Amino acid sequence: IKEYGAYYPEAANALRNDIQRIGGMREGALAPDFAQKTPEGTDLKLSDLRGKVVLIDFWASWCGPCRRENPHVVQLYNQYKDKGFEILGVSLDRDMDAWKNAIQQDGLPWLHVSDLGFWNNAAAQQYGISSIPFTVLVDKDGKVIDKNLRGPALEAKLAELFGG
Repeated sequence: IKEYGAYYPEAANALRNDIQRIGGMREGALAPDFAQKTPEGTDLKLSDLRGKVVLIDFWASWCGPCRRENPHVVQLYNQYKDKGFEILGVSLDRDMDAWKNAIQQDGLPWLHVSDLGFWNNAAAQQYGISSIPFTVLVDKDGKVIDKNLRGPALEAKLAELFGG
């Protein structure tokens, strides 16, 4: 970065940002904090959830694989919510009604946020999300445990953390 910074400052800055973003996603790193609006219009930050194991679930109402995964995630949420497990759904929707309807239709009882920015959602950009569904599992101290866990892999990791 130093070598190219004088000649290509924009490229050096982009590379620096990519390195910081990728570093923030490695196991044991502090998960990058973000704040977005809930469906009710209040601000919610990831750091507000410290003290709980949090699954950050990047999804959208228009995402078929996301919606198909939801029943399994609801089951896991219900199984572990009383043991300190929380889910923060980050929607890549751009339509408020579609987002709220999907939450209701799929019976998603956990916390939800979005900036309705579609693929330009600020948190998704911050986390380098290029496909959904995508999850990041964060420990009680806000550190990354693992990422992109779904289905049986998510079930096994939660059983390991909470004792099945």
